[in-house]
Amino acid sequence: MKTNTETTETSGAADTVKWLLVLVLLSAAVVGNYLLAYLSVVIRAAGVVALIAAAGGIAAFTAKGQTAIAFARESRMEVRKVVWLTRQETTQTTFIVLAVCIVMALILWGIDGIMVRLIGLITGV
Repeated sequence: MKTNTETTETSGAADTVKWLLVLVLLSAAVVGNYLLAYLSVVIRAAGVVALIAAAGGIAAFTAKGQTAIAFARESRMEVRKVVWLTRQETTQTTFIVLAVCIVMALILWGIDGIMVRLIGLITGV
């Protein structure tokens, strides 16, 4: 029992250090991009991308990072199971939605016109 608790505390401390390192790297990307404004945009962009990639790589080795990666893998597997509509079904559904929107717009326009006239008759304007 104690071994698991000690391991969890150790990994929790290691995760905290890793998250602090991620924060430092991301801060370095922002501050470095600001302070090195005299350098070429390409060089600054490459530096920012490299620092963000390093921060992402470190974050991937934390407990939360491992959970996020596992979730992404499972999500990708679920997306593969989805039955997607054919092109014809998509086109037909799109036209149905457009037709319903146009009909509803005309109905609301008509109701609005009637309401304006009724209020005009009531108020005498």
